[in-house]
Amino acid sequence: MGEVDPAFIQVVKHRPKLAATHAEGIPLIYLAALAGYSPSDSPVTASLATFEGLVAEMGEACKKWERIEQEAREFFRRGLEEKKVRRDERRVVGYYEVEHTKNMRDWKEVFDCTVQEPTLVPALPEDGEEAVTEWINQWPEYPPGLREACEEYAQELEKLAYKLMGLIAQSLGLPANRFDEFYKGQTSIRLDHHPLCPVPHLSLGVGRHKDSGALTILAQDRVEGLEMKRKIKPIPAAFIINAGDIIQVWSNETYESVEHRVMVNSEKEKFSIPFFFNPSHCTIVQQLKELTDEYNPPKYRPYNWGKYLVTRKGSHFKKLDVEILRIYHFEI
Repeated sequence: MGEVDPAFIQVVKHRPKLAATHAEGIPLIYLAALAGYSPSDSPVTASLATFEGLVAEMGEACKKWERIEQEAREFFRRGLEEKKVRRDERRVVGYYEVEHTKNMRDWKEVFDCTVQEPTLVPALPEDGEEAVTEWINQWPEYPPGLREACEEYAQELEKLAYKLMGLIAQSLGLPANRFDEFYKGQTSIRLDHHPLCPVPHLSLGVGRHKDSGALTILAQDRVEGLEMKRKIKPIPAAFIINAGDIIQVWSNETYESVEHRVMVNSEKEKFSIPFFFNPSHCTIVQQLKELTDEYNPPKYRPYNWGKYLVTRKGSHFKKLDVEILRIYHFEI
């Protein structure tokens, strides 16, 4: 094991299986084919309902991905002393190299930013029940093009996210704009760098987890080693789409948030750029009334998304002595 910090070593039952089989038959969603979409189009509905669909043929978004990847590589290749935008429990966006998932340290370094600046969120619990704070981006001096690359990429991915949320709404028998009222400036981008790992059989780039927000769009063509139930084989010019916990609650479990993790290896560094499309901090997450009745009652108690987010965010910075908050804590 050499000089690897024991904090990176996963417990035995969660260690990666390097010989895992790649998943076959992951549904592809070609956006060009969705121009005439209606809820009765079973192939599209079936693909969305698997929560593991891929969106292909995204020309502009893929071009923006190429630029942001170049800027990310330039940023991460610089030494720690040059990354002067380090985040902490109060300045929660910026650079960080000791992030935790479920109280286990991830083999990665990250840079994240919010799409709308400033982003309003509830303050820390000790600041008062109704206090609100602002998340302000910290931009590095080098590379100078990182900020513009992030902003351009976010604009393209936000368009895609709204389109996908409209399709999800229609697949549930709802108007395409049903979810629009919840979105007022809570989206964010994260740049992940997974360096070469000398113990890929013991560590994970990102530990097993479910996305706590609504929708995650992850560039797929440069990512190797993402695992859901099985490894996802990379497909050029495609994105992985993950429905998160919020969609699971909104849909009363018609959709399910899928547990996944990111593997690493000893031969190739990896970069990934997830785009998180989440509702505003004041949103009360609960089942949509149109989707519940006496035969299908709500399965979760309502919760405030902003307070949930801030509580979860704190677990990224340190190993906690208690179980991390998850949506099953709100199950009825």
